[in-house]
Amino acid sequence: MTTSWFRKVVCISAATLLAAPAFAQQADFNEVGRQMAIMLQNSHFARLPFNEELGRRFLDDYLKDLDFQRLYFTQQDVDRFNADYGGSLHTLLLQGNSMSAATDIYRVFEKRVEERVAQAEKLLTGPDFDFTKDEEIMMSRKDAGWPKNDMEATDLWHRQIKEAVLGEVLRREMLSKLAKEQGKPDPGSDDRSPKEKVSLRYKRFLTSVKDVDDEEIANYFLSSVARAYDPHTDYMSFREMNRFKDGMKNELVGIGALLQGEEDGATKIMGIVVGGPADREGTLKLNDRVVAVDTLNSGKPADMTDVMFMKIDKVVDLIRGKEGTQVALKVEPAGGPAGETRIVVIQRGKVEMKDEQASGQLIEIQTENGQSRRLGVITLPSFYADFDEGKVSSSVDVERILKRLVEEKIDGLILDLRNNGGGSLEEVRRMTGFFMDRGPVVQVKNTLGQVQVKDSENGKPIYSGPMVVMTDKSSASASEILAGALQDFNRAVIVGDTSTFGKGTVQQPMDIGRMLPLFSVRNRAGFLKVTIQKFYRPSGSSTQMEGVASDVVLPSLTDALEMGEAYMEHGLPHDRIRRAPDFKPLDPEALFIPALRERSQQRLNANKDFLYTIEDVMKAKDRIAKNTVSLNKENRQREIAESDARQKERNAERRKRFEAMAATDKESMRFYKITLDGLDTGAALQPHDPSDESGAYMRRAKDETEDLDETPKWPTGLDPVKREALTVLRDLVELTENAKLAGMIK
Repeated sequence: MTTSWFRKVVCISAATLLAAPAFAQQADFNEVGRQMAIMLQNSHFARLPFNEELGRRFLDDYLKDLDFQRLYFTQQDVDRFNADYGGSLHTLLLQGNSMSAATDIYRVFEKRVEERVAQAEKLLTGPDFDFTKDEEIMMSRKDAGWPKNDMEATDLWHRQIKEAVLGEVLRREMLSKLAKEQGKPDPGSDDRSPKEKVSLRYKRFLTSVKDVDDEEIANYFLSSVARAYDPHTDYMSFREMNRFKDGMKNELVGIGALLQGEEDGATKIMGIVVGGPADREGTLKLNDRVVAVDTLNSGKPADMTDVMFMKIDKVVDLIRGKEGTQVALKVEPAGGPAGETRIVVIQRGKVEMKDEQASGQLIEIQTENGQSRRLGVITLPSFYADFDEGKVSSSVDVERILKRLVEEKIDGLILDLRNNGGGSLEEVRRMTGFFMDRGPVVQVKNTLGQVQVKDSENGKPIYSGPMVVMTDKSSASASEILAGALQDFNRAVIVGDTSTFGKGTVQQPMDIGRMLPLFSVRNRAGFLKVTIQKFYRPSGSSTQMEGVASDVVLPSLTDALEMGEAYMEHGLPHDRIRRAPDFKPLDPEALFIPALRERSQQRLNANKDFLYTIEDVMKAKDRIAKNTVSLNKENRQREIAESDARQKERNAERRKRFEAMAATDKESMRFYKITLDGLDTGAALQPHDPSDESGAYMRRAKDETEDLDETPKWPTGLDPVKREALTVLRDLVELTENAKLAGMIK
């Protein structure tokens, strides 16, 4: 059921509330498609021939986006689509007549979903499933063939529903077992039956598929057309573009709440931003369920829109609005009597997404030989920037934190770029100059082969001491520019996963409305985010596909996953260009990478947590390669029992070890938190417990099973990767100081 299309539709949180007109004329999406096709031909880096071969790719990608697991369409459907549109879809786009094909295909998809869900209802209201048979089902069907016909699709769907029910049954049994062992209430005791839960899940999915208009169908189709060029070229609707802009500037207008769609159709409050509009009003609580919305707070019952089974993005659209206006929510209070509702009126306001802002940490460490080290950590979730007003800048925020750390006379610095998917190219260009002399940061090549070198702005670095950059497979784009430049110049040691994501392309949003005829509806036409350039490191190597390889590699579960540009469809190839003219790297010997690797490997060989990770990687690789899951309940119970026993054994070992680690940390470490708010007030640094989550930006609802999870938390809030990176930095500081004393480096 989970597809790339489905994720695009429903994975929207209330934290993306925007200001936009509630009612607007619809654009002519046939003309939008035509203009987008012209823009792709004129602007995309690859300059692909706009021919039948590309048109068939448009069709294939649209079908895969709608039905990623190949559960709904049959081969007969696909054959018909290829016969009707495969040879002409590119022509239909250029003729301004593509939406009839897109709509036809979508309506067949909608019909197939209706048929499958109806079949599911029959199965779920019929006799119990037989879980004693030795049957299997594929975990991932993305590379499987389409079901040949309705008969084969029916058989496949029967096994899908059977697996869904079995999974829910096993989940309930496991929760009950854990609750009994721990002497705690069973969180599933009052829940719906497994069959009913599965039924509601598919009912919600069907509602999301049916509740679409022409603009949404155009969004799905045109997005597939754009991504046929490369994974990062995309069509963005008017609403999506606004969300993108708000995400880049880390500020939005809304009520400051995180929403989640429940299987029974309601929308649940999963988080409330501390100090946000909902928090200030005070009535809305975690786990409350929103069942209706009056977007204008008119007070009239007729204006209250029922949101049961409504897609989350549409619920968000009803709640969003202009700053200072009010919205009324009809809410079922958490823990209240069944059927009780109340009206909560909240005034919309600006909400800062502080979890997405840069932050700093100063760590004082007493080493084994009695020395004291002051290590700085800067965590940067993204290279955010306000494209409209320029009031928000990640480089300005990092600069402020870095200068404070320099004032504190740090001995070494970690820049944590894990899970940083990128952002503004100009922000990363400026930021790189904080750590090295003026020089080339990135080279950019356009479709004509012209290369432009972009230098850092600073003539002199703010910080020039020992430095480690932490990366993982989620570090992409701008993160790879920064990590790659610092690695090329031998300025920093890269620590983390085997490599970063491997996105070496530059996208530019283009307003399609500007290309439409004069009297067309332009403001709802959307944007084409098109790949116009590739970027290259100062050394001349592209990060495309290959990413930035770590100097010190740490075991990671991503080693088992198909994650990164190399696994995405239609990715542009890796290549090299000449070195940047002013590229003058520092002495690589000054980073002591062979010694750092040897020391780290010795620790990894004795580190239980990394050994557990390696074990999990091997098991995950085997499971992914097998790509099947058993429908035999006894077999599944045996697998779960083995996993549970293994986890309990690990937890017991970790509890004992973590207790000793926490005691050692308390004696040898002191933490200070640096926030942008603290820098604004000029407050002195205060000791901080990194394991204390009470000062979080958002209060989050507990998962119903959270109390049954006995996995101990990382001591002192330091996960194994960050703890090892700190130790690598300490080694680097020590080796650097020893080399200076010996006169090897200046």
